[in-house]
Amino acid sequence: MTLEFSGKTALVTGATRGIGLAIAQALYERGCQLVINSRDAADLQAVAAAMPGVVGIRADVTRVDEAGRLVSDALASLGSLDMLVCNVGSGSSVPPGEETPEEWKRVLDINLHSATNVVEAARNALALAGGTIVCISSICGQEHIPGAPVTYSVAKAALNAYVRGIARPFGLQGIRINAVAPGNVMFSGSVWERKLIANSNDVQSMLNRDVALGKLGRSEDVAELTCFLLSEKSSFATGAIWTLDGGQVRG
Repeated sequence: MTLEFSGKTALVTGATRGIGLAIAQALYERGCQLVINSRDAADLQAVAAAMPGVVGIRADVTRVDEAGRLVSDALASLGSLDMLVCNVGSGSSVPPGEETPEEWKRVLDINLHSATNVVEAARNALALAGGTIVCISSICGQEHIPGAPVTYSVAKAALNAYVRGIARPFGLQGIRINAVAPGNVMFSGSVWERKLIANSNDVQSMLNRDVALGKLGRSEDVAELTCFLLSEKSSFATGAIWTLDGGQVRG
């Protein structure tokens, strides 16, 4: 299946490493006009330099004002907005049972509000374009994953509920919204890279026990599914959580 995005415009948040970077590269290679976002100006500059024509905009999208500025600046650069990918997130938190009010707020800001802030800021522009949104979630928001931080799991479950619930009012505006829920994804600097270095046998034992395909996923796997959901090939898909985990989720 060939997906082409020539003439289309997109904004990708959290786009300088891992899954976000793979999504940005996949869109760029398919001819998309692209704005990428990160909180780190140096990372943005490096990634944008490798993709001529791509615009990097620094913003902390956990803040409503900065999310609004990001969308305004992206529209000034692109002229319109056809596609939005909300990829900002982090599974780093305290062990289960050690949550604090401050940690709850921090993790919810990173994994839920980073998406809702940008989506609401971009809503009118996406309605004008008949646009599409993909939020990057996690299988931790779908069922209990042993050892996963409770704060992270709750935040991703809330993100999934948002995608399902907002799909109907967005559909009335001609906007589609879906989420991709990856399982264990390997990329440079990821937690799985660190775990493999520390004890590759333990990682493989976990994969053999818990994952039907017995392997880690790749950022490129998530990018390809994301591109499909952004494209007209998925024109009847909205309000859905698309699991991509090699067969780990049982529910």
